[in-house]
Amino acid sequence: MRKNKALILLLACAMVCALAGPASAQAPATSAAAQTVTPPKLELRTHAMANGLSMVMLEDHSTPVINLQVWYHVGSKDERPGRTGFAHLFEHLMFKGSAHVGPDEHSRIVEAMGGFDNAGTNFDTTIYWETFPSNYLERVLWLEADRMGSLHVDDANFKSEREVVKEERRQRYENSPYGLVAEDLYLAAFRVHAYKHLPIGSMEDLNKASVEDVRDFFRTFYRPDNATMIIAGDFDPAQAIQWAEKYFGGIPKPATPVPRIGAVEPRQTVETRVAKFYGSNSPLPAVVEGYKLPPLYSPDSYALELAANILSQGESSRLYRALVYVDQIALQAVGFGLFTEDPNLFWAIVIMNQGHTAAEGEKAMDAELERMKTTPVDAQELEKAKNQVISNFILGRRTVQQKADAIGQAAVLGKDPALVNAELERYLRVTPEDIQRVSRKYFVPVQRTVIVVEPPKGSESERLQKGSDHESR
Repeated sequence: MRKNKALILLLACAMVCALAGPASAQAPATSAAAQTVTPPKLELRTHAMANGLSMVMLEDHSTPVINLQVWYHVGSKDERPGRTGFAHLFEHLMFKGSAHVGPDEHSRIVEAMGGFDNAGTNFDTTIYWETFPSNYLERVLWLEADRMGSLHVDDANFKSEREVVKEERRQRYENSPYGLVAEDLYLAAFRVHAYKHLPIGSMEDLNKASVEDVRDFFRTFYRPDNATMIIAGDFDPAQAIQWAEKYFGGIPKPATPVPRIGAVEPRQTVETRVAKFYGSNSPLPAVVEGYKLPPLYSPDSYALELAANILSQGESSRLYRALVYVDQIALQAVGFGLFTEDPNLFWAIVIMNQGHTAAEGEKAMDAELERMKTTPVDAQELEKAKNQVISNFILGRRTVQQKADAIGQAAVLGKDPALVNAELERYLRVTPEDIQRVSRKYFVPVQRTVIVVEPPKGSESERLQKGSDHESR
């Protein structure tokens, strides 16, 4: 059900889209009988190659299509200080050619098959995928093996893609409304863990990077024992294993293990509060609260996600109804958990209407979070939240790509592909008491970081004289 999306997309949905209009309606709730409708079990087959490459396969002959994904277990949390943005940069560089494939030819070859491809980077992983007619499986395996074993990184394509990444940062973060809030929140919330910097990286680090730096990053992390290949669709697993051994088997496993930073964020015991002034990029007051969360697949994560649904899934949710519909003090009010491999943040966001202050929004939003702690949710609210989960499981696994997404996340971040068949039951076992318990445990002021966004006041020079931000802890 949960997708490990890049943080900026979540923030854009919560904040930028809020400026354009009301929240979208929630998934339709149905009767309690809906909870007897479950998605079919995914029958998986696994194979481990001698060089460390893992394969997880789902045979599905419903359509003559295959989705193939290669998950490299490297994201922004594997970057060292002064070297941020490399994981995302490699998302681009992996399309710039290898020993037998020219620059940008990978995608053209897939498109000529009648398929399409893309990639994505997040805190924990970098994922490359293709969806294509099933008779081209051998060719796609060869394509992926060629760039894993012989990626070509020269000064020209390195500098070219670095400029593309820098422009992406400008558009998505620096020039978009509230675009820098995510970066500021994570810098304030994490003191030790590498989640303190986002996958986009800093402009300073991108500018000072060298081609040898990124080649070293490739040698360190783009290796068979740090990769998991997911194949879902119309194919014969035995044949797929044979072809994979043929094309990937010759890529050697390095002698040294994959290095991990492994810094553990200390428990937060004092609220961190930051006031920010973004000028014209913050046209209305806003408050963003980040509460420390347990990791993906942890027992408490299921109750917390249902709590998020009750708080903000649709116009009948608690936050939207109280702050937007009834009191009409806010344009948008949202809560969601960003569940990742290591503990991350539960986001609570409110963007105010004109004439209302950030302080009003924070007080009203905190009141709803407090109500989750003091009063058990009623049976109807919980039933609706669980029905939304069931709907997302069923509708979110209609295509081979959606199934491969879920399998990859379970295999790489959960360390067990079988989790893909176990999650729904964990949601359905959640009780009102569980939601009240996790709310009391995690929605704690001393474990949160608060960004208060103030709109422009006076001239730009006056704002600069007052200082751009202030942090207290």
